[in-house]
Amino acid sequence: MVQCSSGLDAAFAALADATRRGILERLGQEDASISELAEAFSMTLTGIKKHVQILEAAGLLTTQKVGRVRTCRLGPRRLEAEAAWLHQYRQRVEERLDRLGEFLEKTKGEPW
Repeated sequence: MVQCSSGLDAAFAALADATRRGILERLGQEDASISELAEAFSMTLTGIKKHVQILEAAGLLTTQKVGRVRTCRLGPRRLEAEAAWLHQYRQRVEERLDRLGEFLEKTKGEPW
């Protein structure tokens, strides 16, 4: 069983917000500056910086400052631990549903 960790918590918390997921999708196409992201999401620079900081803390993106421009790009995290956790969770749910299906099939037509 995959152990829950602060890394999992940070990644899921970061991904829980639609704007942050959108930022990652945008960066999947090409790197972008903070200003470009703010414009794309109709947000203030301060607002977009907060989202970027959360994604950066989770390792989902990195930033690099050159002069006055801070550029964002996808980070090194590939979400393997998160995918493994989701896979195990899905397996447990499917097993429970299979057992429920078997129970319902066995008790089909029996009066309660």
